[in-house]
Amino acid sequence: MTTAQALPSERVSAYLRSLQARITGAIADLDGSAFLTDPWQKPAGETLQGQGITQILEGGAVFERAGCGFSHVTGPSLPPSATQHRPELSGAPFEAMGVSLVFHPRNPYVPTVHMNVRMISAKGRDGAEVCWFGGGMDLTPYYGFEDDAVHFHQTCQSALQPFGDDKYPRFKTWCDEYFCLKHRNEQRGVGGVFFDDFSELGFEPSLAMMQAVGDSFLSAYLPIVLRRKDTPYGERERAFQLYRRGRYVEFNLVWDRGTHFGLQSGGRSESILLSMPPLVSWAYQQVAVPGTPEAALYSDFLVRREWV
Repeated sequence: MTTAQALPSERVSAYLRSLQARITGAIADLDGSAFLTDPWQKPAGETLQGQGITQILEGGAVFERAGCGFSHVTGPSLPPSATQHRPELSGAPFEAMGVSLVFHPRNPYVPTVHMNVRMISAKGRDGAEVCWFGGGMDLTPYYGFEDDAVHFHQTCQSALQPFGDDKYPRFKTWCDEYFCLKHRNEQRGVGGVFFDDFSELGFEPSLAMMQAVGDSFLSAYLPIVLRRKDTPYGERERAFQLYRRGRYVEFNLVWDRGTHFGLQSGGRSESILLSMPPLVSWAYQQVAVPGTPEAALYSDFLVRREWV
């Protein structure tokens, strides 16, 4: 789409900064700990230009590590991870902005969560400027609870309903397909919604849809945290949590397009990797004992299924 007057990047950037502030404010209130706020700017002379705000909470009462980053950057050439579905834009100058978060809870009964909303624009070889949106959220439990998964998916469905009956089932399937550890043939969690390269509604409705996803995040996740954060646990649950966090690391480093985009475009590594958990473990061919809650995670929750 041509975007001479339809690409108000400052308005989108202001929304994203506001979203980051709202989310980190709510999480800080819940945890009782403050986020470290680290504004950054790419030094002059570097290929990638721009700035951002990294906010991170570490060692909290509820969250062992919670990172939420905003970035707004420009570059001379779109990296390969952004042009898989748009080969005509290979090598095009671009502008990208977004908010991305991953929250790793302390209690193994509270699931890890990821959310990202973003906009990318680029100028094609014909001089026309195009833009598209991406985003979504997904839930990664260590111990599965049906009502948590149902609530999370119902909130996602409600957020997308105004934009068409097809959006939730379509983006839910997309999420299931994307957040899959293909090298293990294993889902990362219970999913949620995911969309990318999205502009089919036109600029304003597509932007509104992205905002609806971002605005629904706290409603999707906080009730689950409040329900589970005081559940008693011991060494067994903690050990399983750390083991399952290994899968999270594997996905982010091997498969995640957002991580690849940031690193390939010369982004700020410390901010890109804020999704990494503080502690993690691996074990060789660990198999859950049948009949245990750990086994139920694999059989009942790390599978593609309908939640609403």
